[in-house]
Amino acid sequence: MTTQPSLFDRYRLGGVELSNRIVMAPLTRNRAGAGLVPSPLAVEYYGQRASAGLIVTEATQISATAQGYQDTPGVFTDAQVEGWKRITDAVHAKGGHIYVQLWHVGRVSHRSLQPGGAAPLAPSAVRANTKTYVNNGFAETEEPRALELEEIPGIVDDFRKASANAIRAGFDGVELHGANGYLIDQFLRDGANKRTDAYGGSIENRARFLKEVLAAVTAEIGAERTGLRLSPVTPANDLSDSNPQALFNHVMDVVESFRPVYVHMIEGATGGPRDIVPDFDFEALRKRFSGTWMVNNGYDKAMAEAAVASGKADLVAFGKAFVSSPDAVERLRRDAAFNELDRDTLYGGGAKGYTDYPALEGAGA
Repeated sequence: MTTQPSLFDRYRLGGVELSNRIVMAPLTRNRAGAGLVPSPLAVEYYGQRASAGLIVTEATQISATAQGYQDTPGVFTDAQVEGWKRITDAVHAKGGHIYVQLWHVGRVSHRSLQPGGAAPLAPSAVRANTKTYVNNGFAETEEPRALELEEIPGIVDDFRKASANAIRAGFDGVELHGANGYLIDQFLRDGANKRTDAYGGSIENRARFLKEVLAAVTAEIGAERTGLRLSPVTPANDLSDSNPQALFNHVMDVVESFRPVYVHMIEGATGGPRDIVPDFDFEALRKRFSGTWMVNNGYDKAMAEAAVASGKADLVAFGKAFVSSPDAVERLRRDAAFNELDRDTLYGGGAKGYTDYPALEGAGA
Protein backbone atom coordinates (compact mmCIF):
# COMPACT_ATOMS: atom_id res chain seq x y z
CA MET A 1 0.00 0.00 0.00
CA THR A 2 1.39 3.41 -0.98
CA THR A 3 1.17 6.30 1.45
CA GLN A 4 -0.03 9.65 0.19
CA PRO A 5 2.54 12.43 0.45
CA SER A 6 2.11 14.88 3.33
CA LEU A 7 2.71 18.62 3.62
CA PHE A 8 5.28 17.83 6.31
CA ASP A 9 7.26 15.22 4.36
CA ARG A 10 10.79 15.90 3.19
CA TYR A 11 11.14 16.72 -0.50
CA ARG A 12 14.02 16.58 -2.95
CA LEU A 13 14.35 19.82 -4.94
CA GLY A 14 17.23 19.68 -7.37
CA GLY A 15 20.37 19.24 -5.33
CA VAL A 16 18.84 19.94 -1.90
CA GLU A 17 16.51 18.06 0.40
CA LEU A 18 13.79 20.24 1.92
CA SER A 19 12.64 19.45 5.45
CA ASN A 20 8.97 19.88 4.44
CA ARG A 21 6.85 20.92 1.47
CA ILE A 22 5.95 24.35 2.88
CA VAL A 23 7.46 27.36 1.13
CA MET A 24 7.79 30.91 2.40
CA ALA A 25 6.62 32.98 -0.56
CA PRO A 26 8.49 36.10 -1.70
CA LEU A 27 7.35 39.10 0.36
CA THR A 28 8.42 42.67 -0.38
CA ARG A 29 9.18 44.48 2.90
CA ASN A 30 11.08 47.64 1.79
CA ARG A 31 13.77 47.56 4.44
CA ALA A 32 17.05 47.46 2.52
CA GLY A 33 19.78 49.80 3.69
CA ALA A 34 22.15 52.18 1.91
CA GLY A 35 23.19 50.89 -1.50
CA LEU A 36 20.14 48.61 -1.49
CA VAL A 37 22.06 46.18 0.72
CA PRO A 38 19.98 43.80 2.88
CA SER A 39 20.07 45.06 6.46
CA PRO A 40 21.27 43.24 9.58
CA LEU A 41 17.59 43.02 10.56
CA ALA A 42 16.99 40.96 7.41
CA VAL A 43 19.51 38.41 8.66
CA GLU A 44 17.39 37.97 11.77
CA TYR A 45 14.10 38.01 9.83
CA TYR A 46 15.04 35.24 7.41
CA GLY A 47 16.82 33.23 10.09
CA GLN A 48 13.66 33.25 12.19
CA ARG A 49 11.78 31.66 9.29
CA ALA A 50 14.31 28.96 8.38
CA SER A 51 11.93 26.15 9.38
CA ALA A 52 10.17 26.62 6.02
CA GLY A 53 11.13 23.82 3.65
CA LEU A 54 12.21 26.56 1.27
CA ILE A 55 12.40 30.34 1.63
CA VAL A 56 12.00 32.42 -1.52
CA THR A 57 13.26 35.90 -0.71
CA GLU A 58 11.64 39.22 -1.37
CA ALA A 59 11.99 40.29 -4.99
CA THR A 60 15.53 41.51 -5.64
CA GLN A 61 16.79 43.81 -8.38
CA ILE A 62 19.09 42.48 -11.08
CA SER A 63 20.38 45.96 -11.94
CA ALA A 64 19.99 49.64 -11.12
CA THR A 65 17.27 50.07 -13.78
CA ALA A 66 15.31 47.12 -12.37
CA GLN A 67 14.10 48.94 -9.25
CA GLY A 68 10.47 50.00 -8.88
CA TYR A 69 9.96 50.41 -5.14
CA GLN A 70 11.81 52.24 -2.39
CA ASP A 71 14.35 50.31 -0.29
CA THR A 72 14.12 46.97 -2.09
CA PRO A 73 17.40 45.02 -2.20
CA GLY A 74 19.60 44.26 -5.16
CA VAL A 75 22.08 41.53 -6.04
CA PHE A 76 24.17 43.40 -8.61
CA THR A 77 26.94 44.89 -6.43
CA ASP A 78 29.59 43.25 -4.27
CA ALA A 79 28.15 44.93 -1.16
CA GLN A 80 24.72 43.49 -1.90
CA VAL A 81 26.19 40.04 -2.45
CA GLU A 82 27.96 40.26 0.92
CA GLY A 83 24.72 41.37 2.59
CA TRP A 84 22.88 38.38 1.18
CA LYS A 85 25.73 36.05 2.17
CA ARG A 86 25.07 36.85 5.82
CA ILE A 87 21.44 35.88 5.28
CA THR A 88 22.08 32.63 3.44
CA ASP A 89 24.62 31.66 6.10
CA ALA A 90 22.03 32.30 8.84
CA VAL A 91 19.35 30.23 7.09
CA HIS A 92 21.73 27.36 6.32
CA ALA A 93 23.01 27.34 9.91
CA LYS A 94 19.45 26.54 11.00
CA GLY A 95 19.05 23.76 8.43
CA GLY A 96 16.98 25.79 5.98
CA HIS A 97 17.21 26.38 2.24
CA ILE A 98 16.79 29.66 0.40
CA TYR A 99 16.30 30.88 -3.17
CA VAL A 100 16.45 34.53 -4.21
CA GLN A 101 13.67 35.93 -6.37
CA LEU A 102 15.16 37.96 -9.23
CA TRP A 103 13.15 40.74 -10.83
CA HIS A 104 13.18 43.63 -13.18
CA VAL A 105 10.05 45.70 -12.58
CA GLY A 106 9.92 47.18 -16.08
CA ARG A 107 7.23 49.83 -16.28
CA VAL A 108 6.14 49.52 -12.64
CA SER A 109 8.52 52.22 -11.48
CA HIS A 110 9.09 55.92 -10.91
CA ARG A 111 11.74 58.28 -12.25
CA SER A 112 12.93 59.01 -8.71
CA LEU A 113 14.16 55.39 -8.49
CA GLN A 114 15.82 55.24 -11.90
CA PRO A 115 19.46 56.15 -12.64
CA GLY A 116 19.65 59.80 -13.60
CA GLY A 117 15.89 60.21 -13.19
CA ALA A 118 15.30 58.47 -16.51
CA ALA A 119 11.99 56.97 -17.58
CA PRO A 120 11.42 53.33 -16.56
CA LEU A 121 12.14 50.68 -19.19
CA ALA A 122 9.43 48.47 -20.69
CA PRO A 123 8.58 46.49 -23.83
CA SER A 124 6.41 49.40 -24.97
CA ALA A 125 5.68 52.96 -23.88
CA VAL A 126 2.43 52.00 -22.14
CA ARG A 127 2.00 53.33 -18.60
CA ALA A 128 0.71 50.94 -15.95
CA ASN A 129 -2.37 52.21 -14.14
CA THR A 130 -1.02 51.23 -10.75
CA LYS A 131 1.03 52.60 -7.86
CA THR A 132 4.50 52.08 -6.51
CA TYR A 133 6.12 52.84 -3.14
CA VAL A 134 8.41 55.88 -3.10
CA ASN A 135 9.29 58.56 -0.54
CA ASN A 136 7.62 56.50 2.20
CA GLY A 137 4.26 56.47 0.44
CA PHE A 138 2.42 55.27 -2.63
CA ALA A 139 2.59 57.17 -5.92
CA GLU A 140 1.39 56.63 -9.48
CA THR A 141 3.86 54.90 -11.78
CA GLU A 142 5.32 56.98 -14.60
CA GLU A 143 5.22 56.44 -18.34
CA PRO A 144 8.00 54.09 -19.45
CA ARG A 145 10.31 54.19 -22.42
CA ALA A 146 10.18 51.29 -24.87
CA LEU A 147 13.38 49.27 -24.89
CA GLU A 148 15.36 49.55 -28.11
CA LEU A 149 15.94 46.21 -29.82
CA GLU A 150 19.69 46.40 -29.19
CA GLU A 151 19.13 46.99 -25.44
CA ILE A 152 17.29 43.73 -24.81
CA PRO A 153 20.35 41.41 -24.80
CA GLY A 154 21.82 43.56 -22.03
CA ILE A 155 18.76 43.05 -19.83
CA VAL A 156 18.94 39.29 -20.48
CA ASP A 157 22.59 39.38 -19.45
CA ASP A 158 21.68 41.28 -16.27
CA PHE A 159 19.53 38.29 -15.27
CA ARG A 160 22.48 35.99 -15.98
CA LYS A 161 24.93 38.06 -13.95
CA ALA A 162 22.50 38.39 -11.06
CA SER A 163 22.07 34.60 -11.05
CA ALA A 164 25.82 34.11 -10.84
CA ASN A 165 25.95 36.66 -8.01
CA ALA A 166 23.18 34.78 -6.20
CA ILE A 167 25.19 31.57 -6.19
CA ARG A 168 28.22 33.56 -5.03
CA ALA A 169 26.05 34.86 -2.18
CA GLY A 170 25.31 31.30 -1.08
CA PHE A 171 21.77 30.89 -2.37
CA ASP A 172 20.58 27.38 -3.19
CA GLY A 173 19.03 28.73 -6.37
CA VAL A 174 17.07 31.57 -7.97
CA GLU A 175 13.43 32.17 -8.82
CA LEU A 176 12.87 34.28 -11.92
CA HIS A 177 9.97 36.66 -11.34
CA GLY A 178 7.83 36.16 -14.42
CA ALA A 179 4.61 37.12 -12.66
CA ASN A 180 2.50 40.01 -11.35
CA GLY A 181 2.98 42.43 -14.20
CA TYR A 182 6.74 42.95 -14.05
CA LEU A 183 9.13 42.99 -17.01
CA ILE A 184 9.07 39.33 -18.07
CA ASP A 185 5.28 39.32 -17.70
CA GLN A 186 5.01 42.62 -19.61
CA PHE A 187 6.75 41.07 -22.60
CA LEU A 188 4.32 38.12 -22.48
CA ARG A 189 1.04 40.06 -22.42
CA ASP A 190 -0.47 41.83 -25.40
CA GLY A 191 -2.01 44.41 -23.07
CA ALA A 192 1.46 45.78 -22.34
CA ASN A 193 3.54 44.56 -25.29
CA LYS A 194 2.74 46.51 -28.44
CA ARG A 195 6.03 45.79 -30.19
CA THR A 196 6.13 45.00 -33.91
CA ASP A 197 9.60 43.42 -33.95
CA ALA A 198 10.80 39.93 -32.98
CA TYR A 199 9.63 40.45 -29.37
CA GLY A 200 6.03 41.44 -30.12
CA GLY A 201 2.91 40.41 -31.98
CA SER A 202 2.60 36.63 -31.97
CA ILE A 203 2.60 34.53 -28.82
CA GLU A 204 5.91 33.00 -29.90
CA ASN A 205 7.47 36.44 -30.24
CA ARG A 206 6.12 37.71 -26.92
CA ALA A 207 7.57 34.64 -25.19
CA ARG A 208 10.99 35.24 -26.74
CA PHE A 209 12.30 37.40 -23.86
CA LEU A 210 11.38 34.77 -21.27
CA LYS A 211 12.96 32.09 -23.44
CA GLU A 212 16.21 34.05 -23.67
CA VAL A 213 16.30 34.73 -19.93
CA LEU A 214 15.71 31.04 -19.17
CA ALA A 215 18.44 30.06 -21.62
CA ALA A 216 20.94 32.48 -20.09
CA VAL A 217 20.23 31.65 -16.47
CA THR A 218 20.05 27.87 -16.82
CA ALA A 219 23.31 27.93 -18.79
CA GLU A 220 24.95 30.01 -16.07
CA ILE A 221 23.85 28.21 -12.88
CA GLY A 222 22.07 25.05 -14.07
CA ALA A 223 18.40 24.22 -14.54
CA GLU A 224 18.44 22.36 -11.21
CA ARG A 225 18.94 25.71 -9.43
CA THR A 226 16.51 27.76 -11.51
CA GLY A 227 12.82 28.29 -10.68
CA LEU A 228 10.19 30.48 -12.35
CA ARG A 229 7.13 32.26 -10.99
CA LEU A 230 4.08 32.81 -13.23
CA SER A 231 0.63 34.35 -12.74
CA PRO A 232 -1.45 33.65 -15.87
CA VAL A 233 -4.69 35.43 -14.91
CA THR A 234 -3.80 38.01 -12.28
CA PRO A 235 -4.69 41.62 -13.10
CA ALA A 236 -1.85 42.81 -10.83
CA ASN A 237 -0.14 46.00 -11.97
CA ASP A 238 -2.68 46.63 -14.73
CA LEU A 239 -1.70 43.65 -16.86
CA SER A 240 -4.00 41.84 -19.26
CA ASP A 241 -3.93 39.52 -22.24
CA SER A 242 -6.53 38.75 -24.90
CA ASN A 243 -5.99 34.97 -24.73
CA PRO A 244 -4.19 33.90 -21.54
CA GLN A 245 -4.88 30.19 -21.99
CA ALA A 246 -3.22 29.98 -25.39
CA LEU A 247 -0.39 32.22 -24.22
CA PHE A 248 0.45 30.20 -21.12
CA ASN A 249 0.00 26.83 -22.81
CA HIS A 250 2.80 27.98 -25.12
CA VAL A 251 4.79 29.48 -22.25
CA MET A 252 4.75 26.16 -20.43
CA ASP A 253 6.02 24.37 -23.53
CA VAL A 254 8.90 26.87 -23.65
CA VAL A 255 9.57 26.41 -19.94
CA GLU A 256 9.55 22.62 -20.20
CA SER A 257 12.22 22.78 -22.90
CA PHE A 258 14.65 24.23 -20.33
CA ARG A 259 13.62 21.90 -17.47
CA PRO A 260 13.91 24.40 -14.60
CA VAL A 261 13.67 22.77 -11.19
CA TYR A 262 10.26 24.26 -10.40
CA VAL A 263 7.41 26.45 -11.55
CA HIS A 264 5.74 28.63 -8.90
CA MET A 265 2.16 29.11 -10.07
CA ILE A 266 -0.11 31.86 -8.72
CA GLU A 267 -3.66 30.58 -9.05
CA GLY A 268 -6.09 33.44 -9.63
CA ALA A 269 -5.63 37.11 -8.73
CA THR A 270 -2.49 37.67 -6.67
CA GLY A 271 -3.63 37.99 -3.07
CA GLY A 272 -7.25 37.95 -4.24
CA PRO A 273 -9.94 35.71 -5.74
CA ARG A 274 -8.81 32.31 -6.97
CA ASP A 275 -11.64 32.09 -9.52
CA ILE A 276 -11.17 35.45 -11.23
CA VAL A 277 -11.10 33.59 -14.57
CA PRO A 278 -13.24 30.55 -13.71
CA ASP A 279 -12.64 28.63 -16.92
CA PHE A 280 -8.85 29.00 -16.95
CA ASP A 281 -7.31 25.53 -16.98
CA PHE A 282 -4.32 25.42 -14.63
CA GLU A 283 -4.25 21.64 -14.91
CA ALA A 284 -3.42 21.99 -18.61
CA LEU A 285 -0.32 23.92 -17.60
CA ARG A 286 0.61 21.38 -14.96
CA LYS A 287 0.47 18.58 -17.54
CA ARG A 288 2.97 20.40 -19.75
CA PHE A 289 5.69 20.52 -17.09
CA SER A 290 7.71 17.62 -15.72
CA GLY A 291 9.42 19.41 -12.83
CA THR A 292 8.35 20.41 -9.32
CA TRP A 293 5.01 22.24 -9.20
CA MET A 294 4.61 24.89 -6.50
CA VAL A 295 1.20 26.50 -5.94
CA ASN A 296 0.27 29.77 -4.28
CA ASN A 297 -2.69 32.03 -3.49
CA GLY A 298 -5.13 31.70 -0.61
CA TYR A 299 -4.11 28.24 0.58
CA ASP A 300 -5.00 27.17 4.10
CA LYS A 301 -3.78 23.97 5.71
CA ALA A 302 -6.64 21.81 4.47
CA MET A 303 -6.29 23.02 0.88
CA ALA A 304 -2.51 22.60 1.01
CA GLU A 305 -2.72 19.07 2.41
CA ALA A 306 -5.26 18.09 -0.24
CA ALA A 307 -3.13 19.55 -3.04
CA VAL A 308 -0.04 17.63 -1.94
CA ALA A 309 -1.86 14.38 -1.17
CA SER A 310 -3.58 14.36 -4.57
CA GLY A 311 -0.43 15.23 -6.51
CA LYS A 312 -1.95 18.50 -7.71
CA ALA A 313 1.11 20.19 -6.21
CA ASP A 314 4.50 19.18 -4.85
CA LEU A 315 5.06 22.33 -2.77
CA VAL A 316 2.70 24.97 -1.36
CA ALA A 317 3.75 28.58 -0.77
CA PHE A 318 2.36 30.72 2.04
CA GLY A 319 2.86 34.48 2.22
CA LYS A 320 1.15 36.49 4.94
CA ALA A 321 1.38 33.57 7.37
CA PHE A 322 5.17 33.93 7.30
CA VAL A 323 5.01 37.69 7.76
CA SER A 324 3.18 37.43 11.07
CA SER A 325 4.39 34.04 12.28
CA PRO A 326 8.07 33.14 12.02
CA ASP A 327 7.13 29.61 13.10
CA ALA A 328 4.37 29.22 10.50
CA VAL A 329 5.39 25.61 9.83
CA GLU A 330 4.95 24.62 13.48
CA ARG A 331 1.62 26.46 13.67
CA LEU A 332 0.40 24.57 10.61
CA ARG A 333 1.57 21.32 12.17
CA ARG A 334 -0.26 22.05 15.46
CA ASP A 335 -3.35 23.64 13.85
CA ALA A 336 -2.49 26.77 15.83
CA ALA A 337 -3.61 30.23 14.75
CA PHE A 338 -1.18 32.63 13.11
CA ASN A 339 -0.35 35.91 14.81
CA GLU A 340 -2.51 38.84 13.73
CA LEU A 341 -0.93 40.67 10.81
CA ASP A 342 0.02 44.33 11.36
CA ARG A 343 -0.62 45.80 7.92
CA ASP A 344 0.73 49.22 8.92
CA THR A 345 4.26 47.80 9.14
CA LEU A 346 4.29 45.73 5.95
CA TYR A 347 6.28 48.23 3.90
CA GLY A 348 9.27 50.05 5.34
CA GLY A 349 10.27 50.70 8.92
CA GLY A 350 12.39 48.73 11.34
CA ALA A 351 11.98 45.77 13.68
CA LYS A 352 8.34 46.48 14.53
CA GLY A 353 6.16 44.19 12.43
CA TYR A 354 9.28 42.58 10.98
CA THR A 355 11.33 40.66 13.54
CA ASP A 356 9.21 41.13 16.67
CA TYR A 357 6.36 38.71 15.94
CA PRO A 358 6.38 36.00 18.63
CA ALA A 359 6.77 32.25 18.13
CA LEU A 360 4.55 29.76 19.90
CA GLU A 361 5.60 29.13 23.46
CA GLY A 362 8.13 26.33 23.54
CA ALA A 363 8.30 26.09 19.75
CA GLY A 364 11.19 28.36 18.90
CA ALA A 365 11.19 30.23 15.61
